[in-house]
Amino acid sequence: QVQLVESGGGLVQAGDSLRLSCAASGRTISTYGMGWFRQAPGKEREFVAAINWSGSSTYYADSVKGRFTISRDNAKNTVYLQMNSLKPEDTAVYYCAADPRGIRLGSRYDYWGQGTQVTVSS
Repeated sequence: QVQLVESGGGLVQAGDSLRLSCAASGRTISTYGMGWFRQAPGKEREFVAAINWSGSSTYYADSVKGRFTISRDNAKNTVYLQMNSLKPEDTAVYYCAADPRGIRLGSRYDYWGQGTQVTVSS
C-alpha cells in the first residue's frame, strides 16, 4: 500500500505562486506514474498534470500549461506541483495520485491522497 499526503496549499492572491508537495510512504514510488488532479466546488475532478517514473515525460491540462510545473524527487519519495501566476479559477482541492503501472488515462490511479485546499482570491 502507498499512502500519499499533500501539503503546501493555502490562501493566496491572484498572480501569486504556491508549491504543492505530495509525500509518499509505505512503498517507494520511484517506478510509479504520478498525477495531480483538482476539484472545485460543484465541479467534477479534473486532470492537472502527470509525470512518468523518471521525470522525463510530463503532461499538463491546457488550462495550466505554461503556469504549472510537475516534478519529482525519487530519493525523497515526493512529487511537486509548482503553481505560478495563479488565477481565481485555480481554486480547488488538489489531489495527488500514484499508480505502479505508470501514467494513467483520466483518473484511473490506484492511490490517492486526501487533498490540499488552494484558494486564490482576486
